[in-house]
Amino acid sequence: MSRARNFPLPIRYFAAWMLALVASVLLAAPALAQGTPAAARYGDENIAAALYADGVPVAGREWMLALRFTPKASEWHGYWSNPGDAGQGMRLLLDLPDGWQAGEARYPVPQRLTISGLMNHIYEGPYTVLVPVTVPAGAAIRTAPRITGHVEYLACTDKICVPQDALLEARQGGDFARWRAEVAPPLDAGASFEIGRRVLRLAIPLPASVSLADPHVFIGNENLVDYAAPQTFRRLGDVLTVDIPLSEYRADTPSAVVGILAFDGLTGVEFGAIPGVVPSGGELVAGSQGAAIPPLWTLVLGALAGGLLLNIMPCVFPILSLKALSLVRAGESEAKARAEGLAYTAGVVLACVALGALLLALRAAGEQVGWAFQLQEPGVVVALLVLAAMITANFAGMFELPSLSVSGGGKPAGAFATGLLAAFVATPCTGPFMAAALGAALLLPVPQALLLFALLGLGLALPFLLLGFIPALRRMLPRPGPWMERFRRIMAIPMGLTALALVWLTVQLGGRPFALIALLLVIGVLLALFVVGRLQRAGKMAWPAFGLVAAPFIAFALIALPSVYEAGGAAAKESIHNPQAFSAEALSQARASGRPVFVWFTADWCVTCKVNEAAAIERDGVREAFEAAGVVTMVGDWTVRDEAITQFLTQQGAAGVPLYLWYAPGASAPQQLPQVLTADLLVAQASGDR
Repeated sequence: MSRARNFPLPIRYFAAWMLALVASVLLAAPALAQGTPAAARYGDENIAAALYADGVPVAGREWMLALRFTPKASEWHGYWSNPGDAGQGMRLLLDLPDGWQAGEARYPVPQRLTISGLMNHIYEGPYTVLVPVTVPAGAAIRTAPRITGHVEYLACTDKICVPQDALLEARQGGDFARWRAEVAPPLDAGASFEIGRRVLRLAIPLPASVSLADPHVFIGNENLVDYAAPQTFRRLGDVLTVDIPLSEYRADTPSAVVGILAFDGLTGVEFGAIPGVVPSGGELVAGSQGAAIPPLWTLVLGALAGGLLLNIMPCVFPILSLKALSLVRAGESEAKARAEGLAYTAGVVLACVALGALLLALRAAGEQVGWAFQLQEPGVVVALLVLAAMITANFAGMFELPSLSVSGGGKPAGAFATGLLAAFVATPCTGPFMAAALGAALLLPVPQALLLFALLGLGLALPFLLLGFIPALRRMLPRPGPWMERFRRIMAIPMGLTALALVWLTVQLGGRPFALIALLLVIGVLLALFVVGRLQRAGKMAWPAFGLVAAPFIAFALIALPSVYEAGGAAAKESIHNPQAFSAEALSQARASGRPVFVWFTADWCVTCKVNEAAAIERDGVREAFEAAGVVTMVGDWTVRDEAITQFLTQQGAAGVPLYLWYAPGASAPQQLPQVLTADLLVAQASGDR
C-alpha cells in the first residue's frame, strides 16, 4: 500500500485521494504474477491498455513485451511503480508457458505532480512499460506463443481517481525501437547509499560530461524518503552525490535502494544502490536548490556587506557599547590601537567561522538546523543570560576582570573576548545582503561556505579594524579621561536590558519554572561577584571565593534546569491578524484558496524580527488593508528548533530569520520582501492584490 499522510487537503482533491487509497487495497496483487482472472472488473475507458510482443521469442534469450497505456483525454494520468504520496502503480498478471519468467518492469522517466504538498510520480499522455521475459534455453518454439494477462492500474485527474483494469492478449507489432529508447536504461556501474539520521545519501557513478538541466531522483522504495522535499546534488568528478530527506514514516533500513535518476523531464537512468561510503563535499550542480545559487563573487560581497550592516542592526547595539570603551582607550597609542583592532577582528572572524563550521557539521549529520541555531538551545541562552549579567555587574563597577574584561585593561585579550561575544550575539540576526550569502553557504562546498562565514565576520569587525589602523579616524574619538568611568557605568543600562531580554527568552524557550531556576543561578553568580569585588578592593585574593559561593547555585541549576524544562513552554503569541501556524500543508491550502498569502518567519531571540513586527506588521492600518484584500496571514515561529521551518527556509535560500514572503494569487513563486519592513510597504502590497 502506498503511503498516506494525515494531511488536511482541499475538498476538491479529497475524493481523488480517497479513491487512490481504496484502489491501493483493491489492486493489492503482486506486481508481476502468473495466472489471469476470468473477466475485467472496471474497464479501461479512461486509460486504455494494450499488450504487444516483440517478434518471435528465441530459446535462452530475453523476450520483450510492452504494455502501452493511452489516455482518452489529456487530463488523465497514470502512475510509476512507486506512485509517491498518493496513487497506485500497476498490478500485472501474465499467463506464461511453464518455465518462462517475467522480470521487473522497466518504466520511462516519470513526471512530478505536487498537489497540496503531496508529490505524485505520474505519466501524462501515452506511455509504455516494458516487461522482459526470460525464455528457457531448452524451450521448443516454432511460433510466438499465445500470451494473455490482466492488468489493474489507476487513472486520475487532479480531481478524481478511477480504478481501471483490462484483459490482455499479446499481439505482434508496436514501435519497440522507440519504446526501448523511452524507458530509462539501467546504469552499468553500481551506486552506493548511506542512511543518516534524517537524510538518505546516494553516490551514483555518472560521467561529469552528462548535463543535468533539472535533476531529480525518483526512489522506488516506498515510505523511504520525503518525496516532496528538496534534493541536493553535488559532483565529485564522475560521481554524483544526492541528499534526500527521509520520510517520517520510514521503517527499517533497506538492504538496497532502487530508483531513476532524471537528468531533466525526459531522460534519465535506472540505478540500484547498495550500502557503502558516500563522499562529502563536491561542486553543487543545477537542481531544485542549486539553480538559485548566485555567482560566488556576489555571495562574497553580500557576506561582507551583510556583516558590515550588522553593526547598525538593533540586535547588536548592546555589544557595540562594549567595544566603544575599548576604542576610546585604544586611542592612547598607535601600537595599542592596531593590536586592539586585530584582536577584535580575530575574535569576530573566529566566532563566525566556528559557528559556521558547527552548523555545516550538524547539517551533514542530518540535523535540520539553520543560522542562529545556538539561540534555539535553552542551555546556551541560560549561559548568555549569566554572561550578560556578569558584564552588567562589571560595567556597574561591582568587580574587575583585567585580563579579559571588555571594559577594563585595554589589552588585546579583552578585545579578542569582545569580538567573540559580539559575533556570538550579533549573528542570530539576518540583515540585508546576508540572506542570499548564508542561504548559499548551506549548499556550497565546505571551503567556499567557510569563506562566506569568515567574510561575514570580517564585515562585522571592519569598522573597528579601520579605526585601529587609520589615525585620522581615531582622532575623531573623544580623548580618554575621567568621563570614561561614568560612561562605563552608563553602559551597564543597555547590558542590563539585554539580560532582562534574555530572561524573557528563557521563559519563551522553557517556561516560567525554567526561567525562575535560571534567575536563581544569576543571583548566585552575582552574589559571588559581589564578594569578589569586595575582596578586590581590599587587596585580597578574590577568585577562589567566587568558586565557593557560586558552586552550590551552579550545581543546583545543572540538576534542576533539565527537570523543569518545557519545550515551547510560553503561551502562544497574540497578533491582531490572528495568523495560522505555518506548515507546508496549511500554506498549500491557503494558496489554493485564490487569496493573497503573507507568511512571516520570526523568533523571540531575533530583535530585528520583533522590531519589524511592532513597527510594521502589528499595525491597525496593515490589518485593515489585509482584511480589505482578503489576505491570509501565516506565521512560522522559529524560537525553538522546528525542522519543518528549517527545511522550508533552506528551500527559500534563507539560512535564518527574519523572512517575509508574499504569495500573489496564482503566482508560481513567492515574492521575498525586504528584511526591514515598513507598514506602508505592507499596505501597498495588499492594495496591489485586491
